[in-house]
Amino acid sequence: AQWQAALDPDGVLPTEDLFEAKSNIGFGQLKNGLYPVKGGVTPELFGIMNTMFDAFLSFHARPAFPTAEEQALVDSGQMIPGAETAGTDADTGPDLDVIEAELRERRADTRTGGEKRADILRALFEHAARDEDTPSMGGSAPTVMVHVNAADLASGVGVGWIDGVEAPVSLKTVHQRICDGGFQGVLFGANNEVIKLGPERRYFNRSQRRAITARDGGCIIPGCKAPAHWAEVHHVKPWAKDGPTTVDNGVLLCWFHHHSIDTSGWEIRMVKGSPQVRAPGLIDPQRLWRPPNRHRAHQVLTGPPNRD
Repeated sequence: AQWQAALDPDGVLPTEDLFEAKSNIGFGQLKNGLYPVKGGVTPELFGIMNTMFDAFLSFHARPAFPTAEEQALVDSGQMIPGAETAGTDADTGPDLDVIEAELRERRADTRTGGEKRADILRALFEHAARDEDTPSMGGSAPTVMVHVNAADLASGVGVGWIDGVEAPVSLKTVHQRICDGGFQGVLFGANNEVIKLGPERRYFNRSQRRAITARDGGCIIPGCKAPAHWAEVHHVKPWAKDGPTTVDNGVLLCWFHHHSIDTSGWEIRMVKGSPQVRAPGLIDPQRLWRPPNRHRAHQVLTGPPNRD
């Protein structure tokens, strides 16, 4: 070993055992509402995972500065940040207000780095589950089955249960899964036998999702850069309140904003088929309704492209 160290001043080469190490991931027993993740990953897999996490974390944190066109309007006095502009609804602010709201939204995001990485991992798994090339299970795409008593669902008091998971989930989670994936009613008898199987009610089919994606481009909350394939489709008017499952009533939200939409203070409305958002007072003291203006396809060219 001494001769080897002398020949290789950078250190002794890793042994074959280290080269042959294999990644392994498992889960421990439920504790304090969480399943601990156990195992280890090879340096290669660690590099892949860490690069993926860093890419999305830095992308989300990237400042949203005005475009050259917007800055030119500000410099010329034609656009004033925080003021209303002609051609918009009376309570709708200009695009620069959205940019300011994005920056405040980033500061208001209190998730830790670990929580953000968990959300990224969740989004990757959910995207894989929706992918047409993902292997099926019993002829169907991998689907999380959530069971809930109809009376509990109607009253808003109770819990739901996921197949193969010993811990219950909140009714809030049940509503979110129904909103994004649909449901099917099953009537049981006194001996737990199935008496009646209701029709399957799916929400936002692929054609509708494609149309909503073309319009929204990704999560519509200002400051959130979650791409469309990571997003869930949210009913603006809740399905529980007879909200229709139409393109005009659906918007894209990432899991984090979808899960917290009822408590975060963000509000969404549809105006002539397009979404508008209103930030909580902490982010926008004026609480103006604003169009997300997120998708590149919505940028209108005011003149020929600059070929310089």
